[in-house]
Amino acid sequence: MEITVYRDQVLFREARWLPADTYNLARTLQARSPGGVVFVPIRSMQVLAILDREEFIFLDVEYKSWVMLAWQSFHADARAALDDPVAYELVCYQTSGREAMQRLPREFHQALRALAEKDRIAAPARVLKFEARRKSDKV
Repeated sequence: MEITVYRDQVLFREARWLPADTYNLARTLQARSPGGVVFVPIRSMQVLAILDREEFIFLDVEYKSWVMLAWQSFHADARAALDDPVAYELVCYQTSGREAMQRLPREFHQALRALAEKDRIAAPARVLKFEARRKSDKV
């Protein structure tokens, strides 16, 4: 899937902290993705999150291809432990971004969990045993 997005001028930037469980889940889903990009629909807010290695961007259905918010400059390497929050920079491009941030962290985490549940394997793993071939056996 390919989506072209556009950005307006930056309205404001601010430092924020992302809970470790949200950051870790997002990066785990991203690692599972063949292209390294994950599309996360946040249906409760009519927002699409696009996760890549550099940033998480959020598109509001009202603005279609225009970035409403971006979470950039993650500092995961500054953590002392995997359960520490991750510092990042919030960049707002649309006036609706400030209001969206009141719900977005919680709704984003729930959408990530729902997406992760879809990929979960419900059955226990099984080990298949095959008879080893001897060198004298020819195919």
